[in-house]
Amino acid sequence: MSAESDKTLHVNATVSLVLHGSRMDQAAAALFPDFSRSKLQQWIKEGAMTLDGAPVRPRDKVAVDQTLVLKVVQEAEVFWAGEDMPLEIIYEDADLMVINKPAGLVVHPAAGHASGTLVNALLNYAPELARLPRGGIVHRLDKDTSGTMFVARSSVAHQSLVAQLADRSVKREYAAVCIGTVTGGGTISAPMGRHAHARTKMAVVNNGKSAITHYRVKERFGHHTHLAVTLETGRTHQIRVHMAYKHHPLVGDPVYGGRPRIPAGASEPLITGLRAFPRQALHARTLAFDHPQSGQRLTFETDLPDDFEALLSLLRAEDSPHASR
Repeated sequence: MSAESDKTLHVNATVSLVLHGSRMDQAAAALFPDFSRSKLQQWIKEGAMTLDGAPVRPRDKVAVDQTLVLKVVQEAEVFWAGEDMPLEIIYEDADLMVINKPAGLVVHPAAGHASGTLVNALLNYAPELARLPRGGIVHRLDKDTSGTMFVARSSVAHQSLVAQLADRSVKREYAAVCIGTVTGGGTISAPMGRHAHARTKMAVVNNGKSAITHYRVKERFGHHTHLAVTLETGRTHQIRVHMAYKHHPLVGDPVYGGRPRIPAGASEPLITGLRAFPRQALHARTLAFDHPQSGQRLTFETDLPDDFEALLSLLRAEDSPHASR
């Protein structure tokens, strides 16, 4: 991976008569056509674009002869390179691939992860992905979450999969093991946004974006619960944040669950297993969506990885679960 140096962009433009009365983001899109409207909206919200020297909202109206000023530090352009790495491909055709991502693999290059990512492996396997946004990645899994992902391989597929995620027609079911005994299934509807103090974390916040998680009990143990979780929305860290919000953080989640919690009277094998579990107990098990070309409904499911199965075996041996459906 290589990159150019960061640079500061400082440009301005004057509102013409034809744009008088337009929304701020509409005027910005007309006056700064080199940037996408979504990017301009982001800069407006961040205060990087001002109107006559004052911060505004994207929906605020502009008037003739007012001045829009954009001043922002643009991150260096990053060039991602293919790397010869193993890929577990479940399905592929000319439009898309479905893969089983292992835990511990970062999805795409970023600060601190310049190489060795899923995108690097994908670009080596299918170099044409370099022509698509983010190397064909349409949705992400956290580094330490394993499981099923789709990757667009054509522009048509990219547009279709993005649209299906937006209209919530993609079905995603996860297997999770949380701390505590959950008495029954339910829905968590709690808006999410950036944590007020720890900017690398997400949190339930009053002014956040809608976030809806559904869950049902698969197995109930003495001090833990195996859940099947489905997402109606797809916010960053959504399952991890929502389960912690309900006081049932995932096993092995150091960010939202803290230190390993050892139940009173736990056996030595369980104590050792919980302390050694290397990641949040979360696996993207099932993915269902419509094929971008044929419209056929496709469903893919991956088995639980070995570490997840080993955790469940420990919990079953410790305390026989009560069947729940």
